[in-house]
Amino acid sequence: MVDGRVEFEATLADPPDSDGAERTIRDLREAVHGVPGSDTVVGGFTAINVDTSDASARDRNVIIPVVLLVIAVILALLLRALLAPLLLIATVVLSFLATLGLCALIFRHLLDFPGVDQSFPLFAFVFLVALGIDYNIFLMSRVREESVHRGTRPGVLAGLAVTGGVITSAGIVLAATFSALAVLPLVVLVELGIAVAVGVLLDTIVVRSLLVPALSYDIGARIWWPGRLGRTDREARHAR
Repeated sequence: MVDGRVEFEATLADPPDSDGAERTIRDLREAVHGVPGSDTVVGGFTAINVDTSDASARDRNVIIPVVLLVIAVILALLLRALLAPLLLIATVVLSFLATLGLCALIFRHLLDFPGVDQSFPLFAFVFLVALGIDYNIFLMSRVREESVHRGTRPGVLAGLAVTGGVITSAGIVLAATFSALAVLPLVVLVELGIAVAVGVLLDTIVVRSLLVPALSYDIGARIWWPGRLGRTDREARHAR
């Protein structure tokens, strides 16, 4: 007993890093905190993991929406439209989710990792979204410039022809750079390096080269809604 406090040590029946141990810690905290006037603290290795997991979940729930909102505002100001930014944000999120799925298969079936670090999804999101938005800006800002003179659909083709090679080359170089993390002895860095490499290749080869131009071409002038470019483009098309 120290300063009126008593320390009890207990050994969990489940492995300290298992789901069962986490449930036990949460149940134990709920039980001791339910005692009136109790300021009991439950610590230990498993408790630290539980707190880290909760903090990571809170960070994801706060940071990811804020980042997406800021990016949407920047894209809306740059492209002077609302529909185009929403489309680009959707493709970035889709690319991120696809990357997580591919990495889960790689980590489990190829590398035989027991799991992923709790901070991995947030770090992967920050890297992949930042890089994906860069490529979006390169492509769509040029498409908009071409659309002013050519019309939206010809502008999409011209913008893709001018920026496609640069974006793909930059993506390959960046993926090769991050893949160097895969040789480090820390699992979290290996996971992050593989995720960024896979995500960048997926983003540059599939999303930015195929998906975004195809959707923009299919939507046509409406992609600049409610901006003036969409209205003038439609007027020019009807006039012809």
